[in-house]
Amino acid sequence: MVLKLYGYSTSTCTLRVAVVLKEKNVPFEFIAVDLTKGEHKAPEFTAHQPFGQVPYIDDDGLILYESRAICRYIAAKYASQGTSLLPTDPIATAFFEQAASTETSNYDPFVSGLAWELKFCMWFGGKTDEARAKQLRSQLVGKLDVYDVILGKQKYLAGNDITLADLFHLPYGEIVLDIGIDEFSSRPNVSRWWKDITSRPSWSAVKGGI
Repeated sequence: MVLKLYGYSTSTCTLRVAVVLKEKNVPFEFIAVDLTKGEHKAPEFTAHQPFGQVPYIDDDGLILYESRAICRYIAAKYASQGTSLLPTDPIATAFFEQAASTETSNYDPFVSGLAWELKFCMWFGGKTDEARAKQLRSQLVGKLDVYDVILGKQKYLAGNDITLADLFHLPYGEIVLDIGIDEFSSRPNVSRWWKDITSRPSWSAVKGGI
């Protein structure tokens, strides 16, 4: 049974899973969930994803939600095919988890916040909080300054091999660039890393929507 990915074609979390599926050469069937019609809040959906969020997967009866957890599962289950994205050595694993935590704590809150303030809130009839957007951008600047130091010592965030931690950055990074916020190109090591991960065929295949 082919793996099924239930999500919205351009949602950041859905794309996070899709790029990993592509990297691992895992065939999958995309099942569109229309957020504009509230399909993610329907009982048949929340029976599998109790928070009413996308995405979730059905892998031959295994139901799993939360995009980063799904990515870890895919990378572990299909370790022998495609790009190796999860280390197995204990020390390398520790550095991977450090990098993954960095993305969650020192990147995602700021880029997702900017995406909300400068794009998504207007979709729902809201108004941008300019002060908050300015603060989020200032905080992102400080975080990426540290990224530039880290990436000046190694090719990727967890070392010299690409991992899930790098790919996790892609969807929201693309959004903030699309809305005119470029804090990547002015930092040489971040710029080199960003060009590397955004030029991967896996990302090119899904970034515009599944």
